[in-house]
Amino acid sequence: MVEPVITLTASAIATLAFTKFIESSAGKLAEKFTESAITKMDELRQKIWEKLKGNPKAQSAIASVEQGSKADLDRLAVYLQDEMEDDPQFANDVRLIAHEINAGKLIDNSSMTQNNYDNARGWQTKVEGGTAYIGEIQQHYGSAPHSEQK
Repeated sequence: MVEPVITLTASAIATLAFTKFIESSAGKLAEKFTESAITKMDELRQKIWEKLKGNPKAQSAIASVEQGSKADLDRLAVYLQDEMEDDPQFANDVRLIAHEINAGKLIDNSSMTQNNYDNARGWQTKVEGGTAYIGEIQQHYGSAPHSEQK
């Protein structure tokens, strides 16, 4: 079976490159990635730094991200996207490294158990990043409020 090719966005690539600085501890990072993947993160970050070193605003964003700023990661992704569009070879190189990092991602095989009774509903999810909107909201409206009924 052929594996589907996933095109990683500049934002996803920047996140992989700077995960070491965004994660709160090295122990958490080691729980999610293999040692070789963590080494590849350093290689990817270095390649990005070398490409963006002529741009003072990008260097400022990199410095902020390395201090743990998640907000500046989005700003850095914009600079990275621009460079990837201008230099297809660079884009291919960073995507290849990012795919190697993803291949070294440890799979969470933990199980989750939930018991629901009396027509109850429950949702179980594992979210690795971003925002997850889980569940449903139901609004029930009657024909008229109780005070207006006669």
